[in-house]
Amino acid sequence: MKRVFAGAVASVLLAGCASTVPTERAAAPAASEASYGMADYATVPKFDAHVHANVAKGGLLDAARQANFEMLSINVDYPAFPPVADQFRVAKQLRQDDPVRFHFAGTFSMQGWGTPAWAPAMTADIDRAKAAGAVAIKIWKNVGMVERDAAGKLVGIDDPALDPLARHLEARGLPLIIHHGEPHNCWLPLDQMTTDNDRDYFRAHPEYHMYLHPEMPSYQSLMAARDRFVARHPGLKTDGAHLASLEWSIDAMAAYLDAHPAAVIDTAARMSQLQVQSLADREKVRGFFIRYADRILYATDLTENPDISAADMRTQADAVWKSDWRYLATDEIQPIAAIKRDVRGLALPKSVIQRLYWANARRFFALR
Repeated sequence: MKRVFAGAVASVLLAGCASTVPTERAAAPAASEASYGMADYATVPKFDAHVHANVAKGGLLDAARQANFEMLSINVDYPAFPPVADQFRVAKQLRQDDPVRFHFAGTFSMQGWGTPAWAPAMTADIDRAKAAGAVAIKIWKNVGMVERDAAGKLVGIDDPALDPLARHLEARGLPLIIHHGEPHNCWLPLDQMTTDNDRDYFRAHPEYHMYLHPEMPSYQSLMAARDRFVARHPGLKTDGAHLASLEWSIDAMAAYLDAHPAAVIDTAARMSQLQVQSLADREKVRGFFIRYADRILYATDLTENPDISAADMRTQADAVWKSDWRYLATDEIQPIAAIKRDVRGLALPKSVIQRLYWANARRFFALR
């Protein structure tokens, strides 16, 4: 997801999604089980659990149809996106056009935070989204990094005033997608960052490079606040977007999933971080996917705004989806531009691919 920090935006809304988590873990797959090849790509049902389709007649849904994908589009109050009302209108239209392949996540506003009016307005936003077909609600990184209370203090995700959000989502049967913080690279000097896409971005945008802003919360404090929130609401089903912002460490992701049995994570926009780690220890990364085969959702963060043509969107989606399939499903080697290295695929067992790419999302978002 794009980067917005305190000082960059005066007020940002929260975007969302809902879901359900299995009460039992499926049988563990065997590491030696056969894997898919590129020839299987088009035939296997797939689900991208994190995209932003902000154009009613664009190319992303067409690309999904061609590639045998369903997708979850997430509304979010991000300044570079169309207004939230427009995103919501587009989501309802796309869902009407193709209710089989298109699903969406709703949003609620932080406007009025700290006043008696905030909680009723928030619950009304959520109920409106659910009534229109939203399958989830999302809380964005503005909580923790942008939004401030009346005293000028940053609002943390573990603020008790957010408890009504958790309670309302539980009552409505809607899980919460949590995008909290930023990639760990954001708090590192440029020469220690692990991917060129992060390095190039923060070099060009030092105002968003948290290493240069010690007055802002540390990475560790943001993750700790998120963990306190999740632990405080064990009945709330949660999806940690972008590998729960723990993309830098397989061990950290495993510890998070072990600590929070109702949580899942999605891979949106963090595949290159996994590829960095698989260069160091491919079998460790492969083993992580096998061990947590029912706790990970395939996702990309593909974004379609009005400034991209339908043809270009189809081309971009095709390239991203096929590259990810090559890495996750096969043992083929491919060049990865973000790390300037050739990376061998994980060749995950077929049953893991089926969960990662399809069954987990269908179950988590309670799709029938």
